[in-house]
Amino acid sequence: MSALEGWITREGALERTFVLPSFSDAIAFVNRVADLAEQEDHHPDITVSYKKVTLRWTSHSEGGITDRDYALAERSDGLAGT
Repeated sequence: MSALEGWITREGALERTFVLPSFSDAIAFVNRVADLAEQEDHHPDITVSYKKVTLRWTSHSEGGITDRDYALAERSDGLAGT
């Protein structure tokens, strides 16, 4: 699968940092990603620093990035609203 815009591959994971308009917007985005992760039973690592949210999608059980991670990264882009 091709690389997604804004995403990098780092240490066996797809990673992207989103910059949201406010802390509240960042937390709302995290909640949308959490809902997606629960729905798909596949959970990213999430780091929040004020208005910045970093997501890391990887499949630990598969030892790295899978098509599922690419799909969920793409869906995460749609949840950002940026």
